[in-house]
Amino acid sequence: MKIESSHEVKQINTVGPTRKSVLKYKPSMTPVSSKQYADDVSLLMVLLDTNPLFWSSTAAPLSFSKFLSQVISFLNSILLLNQLNQVMVIATGLNSCDYVYDSSSGPTNQRVEILLQKLQDFVVKDEELNKDDSVDGIGSSLLSGSLSMALCYIQRVFRSGSLHPQPRILCMHGSQDGPGQYVAIMNSIFSAQRSMVPIDSCVIGSQHSAFLQQASYITGGVYLKPQQLDGLFQYLTTVFGTDLHSRSFLQLPKPVGVDFRASCFCHKNTIDMGYICSVCLSIFCKHHKKCSTCGSAFGQPQTSVSTSNQKRKAP
Repeated sequence: MKIESSHEVKQINTVGPTRKSVLKYKPSMTPVSSKQYADDVSLLMVLLDTNPLFWSSTAAPLSFSKFLSQVISFLNSILLLNQLNQVMVIATGLNSCDYVYDSSSGPTNQRVEILLQKLQDFVVKDEELNKDDSVDGIGSSLLSGSLSMALCYIQRVFRSGSLHPQPRILCMHGSQDGPGQYVAIMNSIFSAQRSMVPIDSCVIGSQHSAFLQQASYITGGVYLKPQQLDGLFQYLTTVFGTDLHSRSFLQLPKPVGVDFRASCFCHKNTIDMGYICSVCLSIFCKHHKKCSTCGSAFGQPQTSVSTSNQKRKAP
C-alpha cells in the first residue's frame, strides 16, 4: 500500500492490501534487552473473560464454575512446572478490568481462596458499573483494556531487575468482538510484537474471534478453539502449558484461516472494502469530505478507470 503526501482518500480492499501491510510490518526499534533466568522460566499473563452477559447466555458452552475450576488446575500446574514461574490473572469484564491474582505475592497455600475472593469482588464492582440497560445481545468484554494492562505489567517486569522470566499472554475469551475496540486492540498487538511477547488465544465461545486470530498470528502465538470444553484442562496443559523454548520441538495446532478484515472508524463495522486516509491511515466504509481523525480534507474518490480512458476517439 503506497502512502502519498497529498490529502486524498483511496479505496482499498481490507482483505488484500491491508493484510500484506500487516504481515510485512517489522518494528524499527529493538526490543528491551532480555536477561532471562532460563529458557523454561515463564511469566504467564492470563486474561480471564468474566462478562456476565456471556456466561448467563446460551452461547456459553459450560458454566462459569466448571470453567474456573479447570483454569485454576491449569494455573497450579504452571506453578508446579518450575518454582520460578509466575502467573498473573487479569479479569476482563464488561465495563472494566483489573488484576485479581499475582503468584509472586501472598501465601502459596491460599492461592485458590485469594483468587476466588478477588474475582468475586471484581464481578460485583463490574456489575455496578453496568447500570445502563441499553446493551443489545451479549456485549463485548473490555479486551483492549486487559491487553494494555498485561503489557504494562510485562514492561515493569522487564525493568524491575537484572533477570526476568519469558513473558507470554493467554487470552481466554468467550464474548464477541467489539468493533469499537479495533484501534486499541491493534495498537496492543503491535506493541506486543515489538516487545517479542506472544499472545496465545483460547476461544471458548461459539464463534471465532477475528481480533484474537490476528493477535496470535502477528505475535507468533497459538490460536485454539477447543471442540470439547469438558476436557478444557487437557487442552490448556498440552497446548498452552508449554514454555516458548519447548514449542520449537512440538507440533502445536495451527489456525486454518485468519480473518484480516478491519473495522471502519466511522460506524465501527467490519468491512471488506473501504476508504483509507493517506495521512493518518484511518479507515472509513463510505467516502467523507473530511477525515474525522486528523481533519484532512478529502478530494473526490479515485476510480479504477479514468474518464479519459472511457472516452475513446473514433478512428
